[in-house]
Order: sequence, then C-alpha cells, then structure tokens
Amino acid sequence: MQLVVARIGRAHGIKGEVTVEVRTDEPELRLGPGAVLETEPASAGPLTIETGRVHSGRLLLRFEGVKDRTGAEALRNILLIAEVDPTELPEEEDEYYDHQLMDLDVVLEDGTEIGRITEISHLPSQDLFIVERPDGTEVMIPFVEEIVAEIDLEEQRCVITPPPGLIDDRAEIASARDAEAGTDTDTDADAEAGAEEA
Repeated sequence: MQLVVARIGRAHGIKGEVTVEVRTDEPELRLGPGAVLETEPASAGPLTIETGRVHSGRLLLRFEGVKDRTGAEALRNILLIAEVDPTELPEEEDEYYDHQLMDLDVVLEDGTEIGRITEISHLPSQDLFIVERPDGTEVMIPFVEEIVAEIDLEEQRCVITPPPGLIDDRAEIASARDAEAGTDTDTDADAEAGAEEA
C-alpha cells in the first residue's frame, strides 16, 4: 500500500536542499537517508534521499542527483510516497495510518451517527478528520484525545465526545440572532441549553 509521507516545499540554500511538509508520524523511518520514494506526479521520481537534517524546526532533505537550487526548485509541491505493508501498524499504541482511519463511521458515545471520515487534514497544530454527514454536509473534528474517545478498527468506528457547538451549532446561532434582535426568548434559549446539557 502506498502512503503519502511528505510534500516538497521551497528550495533551501544553493546546494539542492528542500524543505518538506511532513505527513507521517514516523519521519525518521520513512524519510531517512537511503529511502527510495515514489512521487506524484510519477514522472518526477523515484527519488532517493541522500541527506536529511532539521533546521529551525523544519526538515530539510537533499535527493541524489539534485545538486543546486534550480534542481531543488523543480521539485516543489511534489508528493513523496512510501510503500507500506498494509498490515503494518505504527510503533505507538495510539497512532494510526491515514488509510486505517478512512471511511470509519463517526458516532457519539450514545451511538448517534454523525457521519463517515472522508479525509484527514494534517495541520501544523493538529490533525483534523473531515467527516461527511448523511445529508452531504461536512464537519471537521480535531483528532485530539479530549474529543476522540475511541478508535475501534475492528468495528470500523470512531467514538467522539464533542464540546457544545462542534457538531451542531444551529441552536446557538438562532439564540444569538434572537438576542441581537432584542426579542424576549431567554426562556426558550434556557430551555434549549438545558436540553443540550441533559
């Protein structure tokens, strides 16, 4: 199975190094010297990593045959793809590969269906699950311990405990709009809030 492990960014310096946007939790395993990676587009690869180092918090790589800034710039935005055994699991117990999480059913603790994971967005601060709801809309769920309570690969489901407003903020928006309009709906808003807490 092929997994995207990084995207090549800007050239760094004049000796062929590039910055990379890491998309794997195991960069030392996937992006070490000697690693041979397929590319997207395929015509750009395969690329063999010659050296790697961290500079100002960013991973810098140099590939065999790329010796100057011009060659490095030509690689910008190319995706690096590693071949991974589909049965292989990450070393850490609570880590998962993207392909393991795709298409999981997302439910609340009481079993209420929220939707299905269709994409995983890797941001600098955290990862996000892009979840498609039954009505076709999407909701973003931060992949953090406080919200994602359980990942059950056997049952193909992800149990979440979202804070108020993350999944359905329509009631809160309606209450805020009524308040702005100056209508006397405090009792209704309080009843709604009480129902949400229950």
